[in-house]
This record gives sequence, C-alpha cells and structure tokens, in this order.
Amino acid sequence: MSQDHLDGNSAGGALRDVFAVDLTAASGRCSGCARTLVLAEALLYTHAPGLVARCPGCEEVVFRLVRAPGRAWLDMRGMTCVQFELPDGS
Repeated sequence: MSQDHLDGNSAGGALRDVFAVDLTAASGRCSGCARTLVLAEALLYTHAPGLVARCPGCEEVVFRLVRAPGRAWLDMRGMTCVQFELPDGS
C-alpha cells in the first residue's frame, strides 16, 4: 500500500491562517439559490442558541455559529464555497 497522504494534523498551520481572518468581508455562494453574497449582507438572526445567517436572496440558512465556554460550532453547509483575502496577501 502506498503512502500518498498525510493525516489531518498536517493541515494545522493552513487552517490556523484561514480561521484568523475576518470573514464578514468574504464572499460565498448560497447552496440554495447560487447567489454570490458578501457574508456581511446575510440576514442575521440572534434569537436562537447562537447566530443563524440567511441568504438575502432566498432566505436559506448559509451558516450557523454557536458558542459555549471554551468551544464553538460552525456549520457552513449552506454555502458551496467561501472566498476571502488572507492577511499577508498569499
């Protein structure tokens, strides 16, 4: 059996860089209607156990964020992709 892969720990540095950016300026595509939106344009609902963001076009949920002491849950399955700038431009 060939070793053509590494384990998920190898992505640690790249993921740390990605999750250290402000995502409100990121653009994404809604998986419900395929609209491209800047996350800051999302309709944000806060009267839930966390934050629920909906597409301004079709009102499908694009992401959910729930926080608790020392942890967070982020569900972005309502977006097919997210594009954002990295701080160092790379």
